[in-house]
Amino acid sequence: MPTFPQGAVDVVDRAGEEAATRVLEASPELAVDLEADAMHAFRARLCFLQLGTDTDIFLFDTLQPGVDPRLLSPVMEDPGRTKYFHAAQGDLQFLAEAGVRVRGLFDTHRAVTLLGWPKVGLADLARERLGVELPKEHQQSDFSLRPLPPGMRDYIANDVRYLCELGRQVRGACREADILEEVLLDCERMCAEAEARPETGAEYKPKLSKSGLSPVQYALAHAIAQGLHKLRLEWAEKDNVPMGRMLSNMAITDLALKQPDTHKDLARAAGVRGAVVRAHGDAILALIREQQQKATRGELDLDREPKGPRDPHRRKREDALKAFRVEQATLRKVTPSVVLTNPLMDALASKPPANVEELLQLPYFGEKRIKLYGDKLVTLLKPFPVLGS
Repeated sequence: MPTFPQGAVDVVDRAGEEAATRVLEASPELAVDLEADAMHAFRARLCFLQLGTDTDIFLFDTLQPGVDPRLLSPVMEDPGRTKYFHAAQGDLQFLAEAGVRVRGLFDTHRAVTLLGWPKVGLADLARERLGVELPKEHQQSDFSLRPLPPGMRDYIANDVRYLCELGRQVRGACREADILEEVLLDCERMCAEAEARPETGAEYKPKLSKSGLSPVQYALAHAIAQGLHKLRLEWAEKDNVPMGRMLSNMAITDLALKQPDTHKDLARAAGVRGAVVRAHGDAILALIREQQQKATRGELDLDREPKGPRDPHRRKREDALKAFRVEQATLRKVTPSVVLTNPLMDALASKPPANVEELLQLPYFGEKRIKLYGDKLVTLLKPFPVLGS
């Protein structure tokens, strides 16, 4: 049974950060996790950055003015030093926002997903691979609290305490299953595509089905949803709470489609909290009425988005690729995403390669896939050229 680091060191100032960084620089493998206050604030902040080795754990308190994550950039950007994360995508965004890029990533969550393991949570892996129980009662806690309660401190330390050993075991399983190259390519893609988090609410797109709605009805529902989204941003920012605590996406969709006209009906909408009805019910109903009146007067913008020429073969390429992926996965006894990840599927469906040389230019495709599938994919997609090519 491997041994694991005991205790953890709190890093709360520049001197402590420099000392911790010197220790981390001596390790070829690091476990990394972070905590934010996303469940408790309008604009989530990076609250802790946890890094661990086989012998040490450091808890970088990033809310302290002397602790700057950028000091760790040389360590985090070194591709020769393995960084074990579990479910890294959101963490990579927070780090990019803090000015830290990651290379040398091995995401255990992504790896076990590609391995096809039935349970992919960190607690599941710790239990099944190491016989360790990781309590998860603090998953939705407020990590901006200072001082951090002892139980929460233990919780964040445990997220990296066992991760190096788990990472090595998962990496070994990938090697044994002959999918390590594919996993590493996908981890490389995640690092390259990581960008700082968008502004809160900037990318909101109402999920409204056009089925059963006339163009005017759809435009009305869309206008209501967009208006409610703007209102929830204003209210959430004023109260410094997550926007979903004001109105969830589900609540906005239900309100946009049902369009209640009384407080009683408003309270019956899916996901609408009583406190929101009491505080903002009049404003919600007023917005709905305003958009209804615009619809009556013909003032709503109907769906007139310019559409480019339709690609008549796009669906055929997608269907052919899906069948190919399943067939090859069955032959190799791997999950379909090992054969072709979803981003690769989309790239190939959008622009099929004319030859293997073009496939070589496709980012994160890799030499192994070229050898196994290159000629087959070119032949598979040849009957479905892009319009005008």
